[in-house]
Order: sequence, then C-alpha cells, then structure tokens
Amino acid sequence: MKVLLVEDEPQLASFIKKGFEHEGYELTVAYDGRTGWSLYQQQPYDLVVLDVNLPYLNGVELCRHIRAARHRVPVLMLTALDSLADKEAGFEAGADDYLAKPFAFRELLLRARALTKRYAETGAPQLLRLADLELNLDSKIVTRAGQRIDLTTREYSLLEHLLLNQGRIVSRVDIAERVWEVDFDTTTNIIDVYVGYLRKKIDKGFEPKLIHTVVGMGYVMREQ
Repeated sequence: MKVLLVEDEPQLASFIKKGFEHEGYELTVAYDGRTGWSLYQQQPYDLVVLDVNLPYLNGVELCRHIRAARHRVPVLMLTALDSLADKEAGFEAGADDYLAKPFAFRELLLRARALTKRYAETGAPQLLRLADLELNLDSKIVTRAGQRIDLTTREYSLLEHLLLNQGRIVSRVDIAERVWEVDFDTTTNIIDVYVGYLRKKIDKGFEPKLIHTVVGMGYVMREQ
C-alpha cells in the first residue's frame, strides 16, 4: 500500500516514514506542498497524509487540488492548528479525517487503516468514462462511441488502471507493479507493446486521442 506524506518537519516526517514502513507500507515524503502535488500526479497512492502549514502550497489548497482531480483517495490531515475553524476548513477542502499534533503514532496508524478500509469497502465507480469511452466494471465490457471493443485480459487490466488514474501520469514501474504484479524489468518493452495494442483498439479511428505518452515519465489518459 502506497502512502504520500507531505510534511515540512524532517524529524517528524522521518518518524512517520519509519513507522509506516515497519507496518509494511511504502511511504513517499514531500517537504512542501508544491513537491507533494507533483509527486501525487506522477503515480497513484492509497492514502495521502498532509500537514496544513506547508511551504509554497498549504495542505488545504493541496487537498482542494486532489479533490478537483476527482481521484478516489483518502486524505488525512495532520496539523498543530486544531481549532474548530481550522478543522472546518480542512473538511470543506475534502479531507476525510483530521489529527492534531502532537499525536501518538498508533492513533495515526489506526486512522489510516480505517480510512483505507472505508474506501476499499465503498468500491470504485461501476462505470469508468473518458470522452466517449466507457468501461463497465461489472460486465467488463468496453465501448467507444457506442461501439464494443474486445480486449484481452491484460489489455483490459491496463485500460482499467489507466482510466482509474485518468489525468495523472502513470509510470511504467507503477503499471508493472499494479497490472503485471511483478518487479519492473528495464530490459523489456512489454508495457510499451501493450500500450500500443490498446491505442490501436481504442484510439485508432476515433477522436480525440485518449492515450498519451509523457516522454521519460510514462503514460496518461486524458482528452486533448
């Protein structure tokens, strides 16, 4: 499970990182809001933990950015600002939970587990859409402009992953881990090959093109 922590206090960030990694989580740290937003756009996370008072882009603004992107991810705010007005601002920005500093790591971990469990239980939307492309998560049927598109199991899994993260750059490493469920082998171009297969089926003969390559970073699904 991948966690993004945006916290400008290095000592506290290190403490939280060690604690989460001890519990089996993979945690990435950003020390300012602008870097946190950049990291968030590069790969999907299962949980985002935000401080409020951050350089360049504060936690409330960063939470608004995340919600504006319409990605399903739980957001937990950590802050020394624990007044009712501060909490109200955080919840209005789209935060799911709010934990005031100082805090016990055990409580942070319990809240993190509760949030990720809640999101897992509510499930993803049953229908994923982008432009005139639709993927039905129940029937596993994919259509574009009303025309059914037949995909292999691997092609379907790749398309589902890209659509769940539409608007966000997804790296080849992330695709390898989430779709192939193996460590990324830099000597193979299998991911590029399958992206090519998908392009022929869902982009060829249709407008706008939906699968885009971001050189040196990965792929993104979006309208242009």
